[in-house]
Amino acid sequence: MTWTSIALAIGLALGGAAHAEEVVRLGNLKLAHFGAVSYIKEIAPRCGIRVEERVFAKGLDVMQAMIAGELDVGGTASEAAIAGRAGGVPVYVVAGFARGGARLVRRPDQTIRAVADLKGKRVGVTRGSIQEVLLMAELQKAGLSSAPGPGKDVQIIYLAYPDLNQALMGRHVDAMMQSEPQSSQAINKGFGVEVIKPYDTPIGEPVRTLVMTESFYKNRRPVAEKFMRCFVQATSAFIGDRQLAEKYVRNTVFKGQISAEDFRDAVENSPYSYDITPEHIQVTTDIMARTGVGRMARPPLAKEWVKTDLLDAAKAGLNIR
Repeated sequence: MTWTSIALAIGLALGGAAHAEEVVRLGNLKLAHFGAVSYIKEIAPRCGIRVEERVFAKGLDVMQAMIAGELDVGGTASEAAIAGRAGGVPVYVVAGFARGGARLVRRPDQTIRAVADLKGKRVGVTRGSIQEVLLMAELQKAGLSSAPGPGKDVQIIYLAYPDLNQALMGRHVDAMMQSEPQSSQAINKGFGVEVIKPYDTPIGEPVRTLVMTESFYKNRRPVAEKFMRCFVQATSAFIGDRQLAEKYVRNTVFKGQISAEDFRDAVENSPYSYDITPEHIQVTTDIMARTGVGRMARPPLAKEWVKTDLLDAAKAGLNIR
């Protein structure tokens, strides 16, 4: 065999190996309770796949990337998945990866002890987030009206997650419905005080959703199965080894921007998990429709697009209940 033929053979072998390596395009958010989803890419080679992660500012951006055909899988809060599906995004909810992850936080100089005390106040929240859904559900429960402008019981100020903390610190808002770890940071740094964890509505603790495009779920089934197995392994690792989770989220995801205390408080309020039910998604959908969050012309029926068969098979195969 000549050197040329040897080189050709090696090139073909390497090319075949590269072709055999299946790539999964993952969209994610930079939040503490999204850490296990991000960790999937670290262990993906052991699962026989390669995961390319892109980080977005909010869940609705993940949905837009899915519409554009740029992603196969996305980690997002349920409201973005629901609004996306209502808008025609061909996705399935295939798992839940964290619970909770919200707090109503006030400024220390404000005497806000309950949702009813928000009357006449300015409350910050991220538009289109699960925190907005929870805020609207709480305000409705308390009989308070709201709007982005003056004239209602509560004035809503829409800001991105990082900007909410700055607004509270700068006294531009009186309170905020915030995610993790930002709400824990506000409390630990002394410029915020917890009012409630907003889990006393029919939604309960909101579950963050792992979504797949219908095309990936149906047409690349073996790869979808590998990815789901990898998701269960990553989540199991974070649940079983808190030091691993803390080190990865603090150092890799947040580049040292959050403290150990911030991480621990955040995860205590947003524990990692696997499961999701059509009932939970349906209740969230109904409340979104009732409060106007997402402006859905035709709210989707959860039983038609919540598919947990891949999750069930992966958990069974790994002996995880």
